[in-house]
Amino acid sequence: MAKYDAVVVGSGCSGLSAALRMQSAGKKTLLIEQHNLPGGCATSFVRGGFEIEPSLHELCDVGPESLPGEVRLLFDEYGVKLNWAEVPDCFRVISTYSDGTPMDVTMPHGIDAFIDKMEYYVPGSREKMEDLFEIYEEIRQGANYTSACNGHADPKVMKEKYPNMLRLGAYPTSKVFKAMGLPQKCRDILSVYWGYLGMDLNHLSFFHYASMMQRYVRMGAFIPKHTSHEISMAMLDRFYKLGGEAWFNCRAEEFIFNGDKLCGVRTSMGDVECDICLPNINPDIIYGKMMPKELVPEREKKLSAARNQAFSARMLTAYFVLDCDYKDLGIENYSYFLAGSSDSEKEYKKILEGIDTNEYCIFLCMNVANPDCSPEGTCICSITTLGSKNDWDNLKQEDYFAMKNKVFDKMLGIVKEKTGIDIRGHIIEMSTASPWTFARYLNAPEGAVYGYEVTEWDGIMARMMMLASDYPVKGLRPIGAAGPRGDGYSGCYITGSLIGKLALKDLDQWTKGGDQ
Repeated sequence: MAKYDAVVVGSGCSGLSAALRMQSAGKKTLLIEQHNLPGGCATSFVRGGFEIEPSLHELCDVGPESLPGEVRLLFDEYGVKLNWAEVPDCFRVISTYSDGTPMDVTMPHGIDAFIDKMEYYVPGSREKMEDLFEIYEEIRQGANYTSACNGHADPKVMKEKYPNMLRLGAYPTSKVFKAMGLPQKCRDILSVYWGYLGMDLNHLSFFHYASMMQRYVRMGAFIPKHTSHEISMAMLDRFYKLGGEAWFNCRAEEFIFNGDKLCGVRTSMGDVECDICLPNINPDIIYGKMMPKELVPEREKKLSAARNQAFSARMLTAYFVLDCDYKDLGIENYSYFLAGSSDSEKEYKKILEGIDTNEYCIFLCMNVANPDCSPEGTCICSITTLGSKNDWDNLKQEDYFAMKNKVFDKMLGIVKEKTGIDIRGHIIEMSTASPWTFARYLNAPEGAVYGYEVTEWDGIMARMMMLASDYPVKGLRPIGAAGPRGDGYSGCYITGSLIGKLALKDLDQWTKGGDQ
């Protein structure tokens, strides 16, 4: 039986990051992937000779070289070199304000520019917005501190340096906005990013929202010039150069235990022995299907039962290659957030009810940020919305294509109605992905690619504070979108590194204590 210090199961964003963290520390690491390519969501596919990005809209926390974010610094530390394209603006949102008046707002990157533009749209808001960004910055620094402490943050430091993070972080975002006295139209505009997090602002923790918003506005957003597949391949190449080993077309089937400690992984290519395993797999699958039931801690059973009622967003995306330049269609912005109203809770509830009431989508044109992503005279666009279990859980197989057509016919109509952009007559290639697609391709329960909802009781702040005690099975440290940093590309890259550091501490302690 082959022996490794660490086995990482799944080469998604978190898995690649964890594998690099372990191998960079000199640990003999095996990366197992059921697909024939690395990356999970971070990949690409080809239709009609066009290479298409399947999932990445934009990455926050990269930042320019002059203002590097946590993700850029992490890739630099790993020795991963990438070609970045900067996204021009934060967002354009076309919706309605809470008072029913039309909203068509474009917000720029850069804190000063963002506050100036908010003052333009909402006169008299400057002072409140400056206060808000001061709190955002404190939370950003506090988040970096807690990550660096690996779950052992000093309470005294937290109280002295990050009091607002402790005071406000666990509250719902909308409640904090209201308590700060932000004008309602400011709140309406700021609420737009909720769709990137898959949770409405009446339930999304302020810590989570503030961490993301600060990074997007302060450092801007970036995309890789050659799709997210470039990121995955660059990470894999670096892993190989450091001496790592990867098995593709290999499925992890079961975790092997010696007593109550994990000692190996049973795979479709044979058993492997290891001291620790970092599976990029939803915990429900790990504890429900991949290990002896008697070894699953009671706490994890209860936690799984609670979280099972709260799987996060089910994604639906349509990809279009068009036969003209994006400017010819009147596309002016990289991303358009389109919704029936600025009330995130109302819109989320309509999504959960089903496609007949869903009015939310994000329309995006890659060429605006990366003109070379398709040949001259063409452009690549996508429409992303969220799905309801009411539409998909009991859908008959013979009705599958009709449902996808229904969803995206409606979304194309919303794009035309709100933006005036009509792409129907220009489509030369098209592909769609549903919750079924993501469930099959990523092994994500119910197609919930974001893992669990990051609600008040189970938000990032709570998960980060529980890092020291949140991995009760010896030798097993799950990673991924269901982990401490929540959903999204940036969160998963950081989670892989973070849990990798904890795994290294485990190995070091076991070696010193002679417990193998």
